[in-house]
Amino acid sequence: MKYKLDIMSVEEYKKLQDYEKEKFTDMIKRVKDTGANLVICQWGFDDEANHLLMQNELPAVRWVGGPEIELIAIATHGRIVPRFEDLTAAKLGKAGLVRELTFGTTRDKMLVIEECANTKTVTIFVRGSNKMIVDEAKRALHDSICAVRNLIKDNRVVYGGGAADISSSIAVAKAADEIPSIEQYAMRAFASALDSIPLALAENSGLSPIETLTEVKSRQVNEGLSTLGIDCLGKGNPDMKDQFVYDPLISKRQQYLLATQLVRAVLKIDDVIIAGQTED
Repeated sequence: MKYKLDIMSVEEYKKLQDYEKEKFTDMIKRVKDTGANLVICQWGFDDEANHLLMQNELPAVRWVGGPEIELIAIATHGRIVPRFEDLTAAKLGKAGLVRELTFGTTRDKMLVIEECANTKTVTIFVRGSNKMIVDEAKRALHDSICAVRNLIKDNRVVYGGGAADISSSIAVAKAADEIPSIEQYAMRAFASALDSIPLALAENSGLSPIETLTEVKSRQVNEGLSTLGIDCLGKGNPDMKDQFVYDPLISKRQQYLLATQLVRAVLKIDDVIIAGQTED
């Protein structure tokens, strides 16, 4: 909602100025009475309010974005207060140190809030020579944090490097041989699809995909070692147990479920299209 105020004389302007100063003084008094020693504002304030804040030895941060102020509230155990009338000491956040850092050749500034009440809160500051490197680092951090989260939810793991996929493919293909019905072809197709993961790993590592997969699968069958996978790092030992390469079971299971659901959805769409063409 927008408001319009018409000022017709100097006296009216002075009255407005005095009223504004009175309101600012009252707001600052309310903040000081709660015991606060720092003000963080989302929507900003003008220079006069900033001057009065400094006169009352109350430093303030003028502009803070919505997501950032919510994170600050979580970190300091504070509450975001929309009105000064609702401000109380119980709603204040707590932090041991607030300081401003200057970094980079452009002398960019950053506000750092340390020793927060919520000790589990961590901020990761990523820097790079260009945006592409920063985005890549952010993706790597996100993947790492998700892996840790998955392990906290379910600490069971499987061997990585395609070892679990190859052993699963062998097991499904072996089970298909015992199925007399036409369903055995679907199971063999599923086993072949599982091989695509180690094939992609080998290709991305600069290895010969088919030869590498055939060798590893043969060794798994003959030696009975389900820990053998694709030696992506070229260490000369494809045993993922010795290389400490693991995948969280929860993420591996989710990958299989999503891939299977996608294929089923595509097959259903194909069935509908073919049925429609037949009716025509």
